[in-house]
Amino acid sequence: MKKKESRNYLDYVPVRNPEIEYETGDDGIVILYVEWKGFYHRIAQRFFHRPRVSDITMDAYGSFVWGGIDGKKDVHALSQELDSRFPGMEKSLSRLIKFLEIMHDNHLIFWKGEKQK
Repeated sequence: MKKKESRNYLDYVPVRNPEIEYETGDDGIVILYVEWKGFYHRIAQRFFHRPRVSDITMDAYGSFVWGGIDGKKDVHALSQELDSRFPGMEKSLSRLIKFLEIMHDNHLIFWKGEKQK
């Protein structure tokens, strides 16, 4: 049997993917621009009229976290900043970890020391 890998996300340091372009609006909301490259994406663009570049508009929480990712702070430090900025937020640590996992799975961020794909 495989041994389950235990992860301590509090020690992970998220780093933004340098290929992802973004802009911050006057209201502090972040918009990410993801360019779809590759063979299957070109087929989808040509035959199914998918856009070459998608824009992802984040909410206030996501914009705050994206702005806090600097390649130096670990997840624990980000969660403390999130708690101080949004004190009424329930389950902030689990929500932050899930948000970072989703961003990692979509190659918007990677963990410091991890090989980029």
